[in-house]
Amino acid sequence: MLPTPRGFSHIGLSVPDLDAAIRFYRDVLGFYVIMDATEVVEDDSEIGRMCTDVFGKGWGSLRIAHLSTADRVGIELFEFEGNHAPDNNLDFRRHGIFHFCVQDPDIEGLTQKIVAAGGKQRMPIREYYPGEKPYKMVYVEDPFGNVFEIYTHSYELTYSPGAYA
Repeated sequence: MLPTPRGFSHIGLSVPDLDAAIRFYRDVLGFYVIMDATEVVEDDSEIGRMCTDVFGKGWGSLRIAHLSTADRVGIELFEFEGNHAPDNNLDFRRHGIFHFCVQDPDIEGLTQKIVAAGGKQRMPIREYYPGEKPYKMVYVEDPFGNVFEIYTHSYELTYSPGAYA
């Protein structure tokens, strides 16, 4: 028997400037700020111990904020002490997460807003079913180098008829 599918709770993103990232994700993508920037330090508090469990001893301090999408998926933004950009922000051959996806029917308008806010468009906007269905996608980056994708339609609508057939 297959397990029941679980809901998706949140994704955590590391950024070099938490305040700028909050503005970008709030003002450009329209996410709700549900907990503004907060500093967490390595200490004996409950959150301090939780972070030490995850990061190991010596992590020092971090700043964190919590946002939410319209469909209640959380976006957890982290600014770590001594953070640095990776050499390759789209190392697709490396195991692990390499992008997330947001949905907006105005893919062109959102892509323009991202670029105007200091992000990048990584590719032309493409159609999955040219001339048949209006499903489009594009890969972009936030101003901090986090790669993500934009779809015009839901995941299950985009793939249910077989996008690669």
